[in-house]
Amino acid sequence: MQKAITIFSLAVLTLLASCSTCPMGCKTTTKGKVEHVVLIWLKKPGNVADRAKAISAAQRFPKEIREIEHFSVGQPLASERPVVDDSFDVGLVMRFANQADLSAYEKHPMHVKAVNEVLKPLAAKLLVYDVITD
Repeated sequence: MQKAITIFSLAVLTLLASCSTCPMGCKTTTKGKVEHVVLIWLKKPGNVADRAKAISAAQRFPKEIREIEHFSVGQPLASERPVVDDSFDVGLVMRFANQADLSAYEKHPMHVKAVNEVLKPLAAKLLVYDVITD
């Protein structure tokens, strides 16, 4: 029985090693895409109503801003790891095909309105990270 399990395990590992994608089917973002990461600290840290307002405003973006290819919004995952900053209240991650699409998003009336009417009144601090994929 042990030998059969070992042979099966070797066969699975060989099959996985021959795959050109991740073993579990994950996909690598193609070169040149832009990942836009926004971290928001609220003026009232941890305020559930303010967090909900910020998340709700952001959730409208992918419905109306066609340049967004991927969208995620939520709150930090608590962590005991010293390298993890979980002090923010709301995080957004968006993917764009290129820098031009990111620029179009930034100028889109819905985005501008959300920043001025929701984000600025609620946010004490905001950090943005833009990464272009290799």
